Amino acid sequence: MPRLLRVLFGLQVLTAIGWQLRLHVGAGYSLLNFFSYFTNLSNLLAAAVLLAAASGAAFVGTAGFAALRCASAVNMALVGLVFGALLRNVDLGDLRPWVNATLHYLMPVVVVADWWLDPPAHRLRARQLLAALAFPALYLVYTLLRGSQVGWYPYPFLNPARAGGYAGVAAYAVGITVAFAFVGWALFALGNQRRATR
Repeated sequence: MPRLLRVLFGLQVLTAIGWQLRLHVGAGYSLLNFFSYFTNLSNLLAAAVLLAAASGAAFVGTAGFAALRCASAVNMALVGLVFGALLRNVDLGDLRPWVNATLHYLMPVVVVADWWLDPPAHRLRARQLLAALAFPALYLVYTLLRGSQVGWYPYPFLNPARAGGYAGVAAYAVGITVAFAFVGWALFALGNQRRATR
């Protein structure tokens, strides 16, 4: 993807999140809650990766950065898929429509397309795929532990009171974990295949 597009999309994400954060804090909502949404964290990582890639810095060509790009692509693909499958008809409260469109629709497509158009320069190994899946696993543990302490969950399918108890949460968690593993493997394999043929 051209550097200019990476910069523009990265800045659009930062603008969208900054705009929503201003509204969130202005309404008296918790700052920690805002940064406890997987969508926000994944989009911030995506913006950082896009802007870093556009910079052309030396580390952009390393295997470590390729693994980070893969992790970002996996996260953003799941942001789009989970939103479409589980949250599309949920009341989004104060979330502005253009922010929603940017974070849940546009950026998943952009980040996956960037991975397709500019495959990694280094062949990815299985351990790098596992590293890409570590963040969502840690996020799930954090969300359930914090939710049980403060009584707030960022998503209804992680809230035992709305998901049919912890058994319901476990079912959703297993389903989403399987989706992460499948999408992660698919993007991992795509990156290696595209690298070999470009």
